Amino acid sequence: MLLRHPSDEEMAQAFAHYDAHGYARLGRLLDDEGLAALRARCEDMMLGRVTYPGLFFQMDAATGRYEDAPLGQGYEGPSLRYRKLEKLEKDPLFRAWMENPAFERIVRARIPGDVVIYRAIIFSKNEAGGSDLPWHQDGGKLFGLNREPELQIWTALDDAPEDGGCLEVLPGSHKGGLARELGGLVPENFTDAAHAEERKVLLPAKAGEVLLLHNHVWHRSGASRTGRIRRAFSVCYMSAETRCTRKKNPRVFPPVFRRG
Repeated sequence: MLLRHPSDEEMAQAFAHYDAHGYARLGRLLDDEGLAALRARCEDMMLGRVTYPGLFFQMDAATGRYEDAPLGQGYEGPSLRYRKLEKLEKDPLFRAWMENPAFERIVRARIPGDVVIYRAIIFSKNEAGGSDLPWHQDGGKLFGLNREPELQIWTALDDAPEDGGCLEVLPGSHKGGLARELGGLVPENFTDAAHAEERKVLLPAKAGEVLLLHNHVWHRSGASRTGRIRRAFSVCYMSAETRCTRKKNPRVFPPVFRRG
């Protein structure tokens, strides 16, 4: 599925931008055959044609409001209106993409030793537009970890134009750490003080493009107005030394890259 390997120069430039701004583009890395396979598999899982024990689903809100999305309902029957599909390391096609050699080079350049993942997840905006996702950070007590992860690799499975629910980021916001200890949504008084609306950067992407995203950079996405589905696959990589701090049913994280 890998279209090409980023050069050492591309990698160095991407990481310099990532360190400064909290995100970076790597261009298109996923080929047409891989795109078709991952799109089809995504639909198969949402429609119940392919199933794995323990997959996590969240349906989109009928209102298009993030805060109205149902919680704890899981799989609600065949539908392409799910906004989240998680634990995709269980699927061999998605597993192959998240372990491709280009991603291994990227991850090993930042994370020493053995590597595991926090999550492998599809974020989807259906043809009706899907939900808006407010400014947030991926970390804090919500993640339940003894150390903060930093690196996410995001792959566009469909075109995500500016009016199609593309990622939006506040450059450099990762340098300030967590806006609140809990993590997750960034409070409005923080976004107002940072002039986030004026300083935001939109990151439109073509299908197959790959972005690096720091867990603490403020990011969001609006509803799609194109009338076309927009899916993206995001994987959060972290050191295998990371431990879950939850007392009840602590998580064990799937390994991806091992030394030797």
